[in-house]
Amino acid sequence: MYIDTHVHLNAEQYEEDLQEVIERALEAKVEKMVVIGFDQKTIERTMQLIEQYDFVYGVIGWHPVDAIDCTQQDLEWIEKLASHPKIVGIGETGLDYYWDKSPKDVQQALFRKQIQLAQKIGLPIIIHNRDATGDVVQILREENAASIGGVMHCFSGSVETARECIAMNFMISLGGPVTFKNARLPKEVATEIPLEHLMIETDAPYLAPHPHRGKRNEPAFVPLVAEEIARLKGLTIEEIAKVTTANAKIFFGIDN
Repeated sequence: MYIDTHVHLNAEQYEEDLQEVIERALEAKVEKMVVIGFDQKTIERTMQLIEQYDFVYGVIGWHPVDAIDCTQQDLEWIEKLASHPKIVGIGETGLDYYWDKSPKDVQQALFRKQIQLAQKIGLPIIIHNRDATGDVVQILREENAASIGGVMHCFSGSVETARECIAMNFMISLGGPVTFKNARLPKEVATEIPLEHLMIETDAPYLAPHPHRGKRNEPAFVPLVAEEIARLKGLTIEEIAKVTTANAKIFFGIDN
């Protein structure tokens, strides 16, 4: 059995065939899925999905690319919704210096506010990081994010950075890029980081693993991520599935 720890079933890419996507995931033994809501529309949809499907859990927060759009009222709304028993984290939040919609200082201020919110309500925080590793790690340290821990989602950094994050009580989550032939860093992380610190995800509909690269991703492809990690670690896919599922259940407080 597998858990897709980061999936966007709330995305418009699934509007036509969501039920078929979910059925394929269950057939592929993806027994639970954690849906990420990161703006008003996707948060609303996340809340609907966790009510509709007993195997779907939610994480809600505000994406750094859209930080400039987030108001204090939005944060208060997120805090209120986060009291739902199936909301298991705050995010995805963090920093994204690839896109320039939101200035860096605005992103950083919102990132700090969401860490503080997660600490206030006692939920882990799910981190989005693109081209901003130094600042992400520094802010996590300055805000004592180790007090709640979290997930470095779709981790693309070095082994050294992964170890820094693990020391701050963070899990390392790997997705489709670990299967790409040219993905040196994710493969090194998969090889070097102990399995008890790893989780797996799709980030679907984005970042589909090989051999589906460039196409729409979906949670049924989680086993392809597990398969590559198993190959890199010299373990069986069953061992990867068992440990990463246990890691996710413990981390998110998801019942069997």
